[in-house]
Amino acid sequence: MEEHRGMTIITMPTDSTISLSNLYRLLAWLSPSFPVGAYTYSHGLEWVIEEGQIDSPESLYLWLKDILLHGAGRSDAILLAHTMYACEKGDEAEFDALKALGLALQPSKERLLESEAQGSAFMRTVSAAWQPADETPAARLFKIRTQESMTGQWPYPVAVGLTAAAAAIPADAVLAGYLHAFAANIISAAVRAVPLGQTDGQHILAQLEPICSTLASEAPSVPLDEIGSACFLADIASMKHETQYTRLFRS
Repeated sequence: MEEHRGMTIITMPTDSTISLSNLYRLLAWLSPSFPVGAYTYSHGLEWVIEEGQIDSPESLYLWLKDILLHGAGRSDAILLAHTMYACEKGDEAEFDALKALGLALQPSKERLLESEAQGSAFMRTVSAAWQPADETPAARLFKIRTQESMTGQWPYPVAVGLTAAAAAIPADAVLAGYLHAFAANIISAAVRAVPLGQTDGQHILAQLEPICSTLASEAPSVPLDEIGSACFLADIASMKHETQYTRLFRS
């Protein structure tokens, strides 16, 4: 950790070597089959599709690119990285502050539901099936916080960060996996709602690979003071979705 212009910057190890057992866990936790209900959320995309603003692979790619670089993708990655660092130190106060920040960052009722419902479902499932075996500071914090409150609100990136830190999975691998799952879920919603072909969806996901990789490598060095979003249309879309007449998705 170092100071830069009065702000704390996290310096994390650059070795992304991950054991096969931890790779197995990460793939399981971020799989579309993991029971967090990710398929029921569109991140406001459903309203934009209804308005005719996204009707092609090209428009979807540009929409997702902005969300990743300037919206929730970037914010979630920074929050997740700082959560992992706080957990690795066993810093309960910092962790609780990050958990509260993760909820406060949500710009609308439905985006709060999207993050909190997935995060809480993630923690319920992980605590029931994937308890960490080691006694590291992060593993102890995981056990303390899951025993204290399994009914509280859990922002999704904070839930993933706590669990991954407890399993000692490298941060860059976790961030890459999280961002891939984030983008893939929105693409899946678009494939169903635009509609787009499955191959179109995979082509967009492939185009987003360098963006997700860059975010995963840069997020740990971004000071928490610089977290934030500038994707105002995406925020407005999530608000408009609350009163949309016909809906397939919860957000």
